[in-house]
Amino acid sequence: MKPPSDPVILLSWVNTELRDKYPSLSDLCEEEGLDENALREKLASVGYTYDEKLNKFI
Repeated sequence: MKPPSDPVILLSWVNTELRDKYPSLSDLCEEEGLDENALREKLASVGYTYDEKLNKFI
């Protein structure tokens, strides 16, 4: 599945994928073929950062 382009919908999609399928953001990005830095930047643009301990964007 291609990730959503809207940052807020992307946030929901990423956090759901992290919760349900992937133990880390790097695993998600590797499996889905995503650029981790670009993903972090896009979600940072709407005020979210990745928390490794919680394995989600907050």
